[in-house]
Amino acid sequence: MPKYVIEREIPGAGDLTAEDFKAISQKSCGVLEGLGPQIQWVESYVTADKIYCIYIAPNAEMVVEHAQQGGFPANSVAEVKTVISPITAEG
Repeated sequence: MPKYVIEREIPGAGDLTAEDFKAISQKSCGVLEGLGPQIQWVESYVTADKIYCIYIAPNAEMVVEHAQQGGFPANSVAEVKTVISPITAEG
């Protein structure tokens, strides 16, 4: 199943509290439950003004649907084509 990176522009994201993140996560999980098991949230990375989320889904449209239902921005949705790391150099 394809993996996606979603860029969410959220001014002040890095200043959100643990309670803010809990509420956002609960909302996201609720929407995911409604969409069914074919879409999964893997993890997210928070920077000063953006959140980058990793999702597994059958297509980008489902990722966008999750964002729309949850009221989350999805400024960019990109399919991951391959993953590289320091281990790649050893190949």
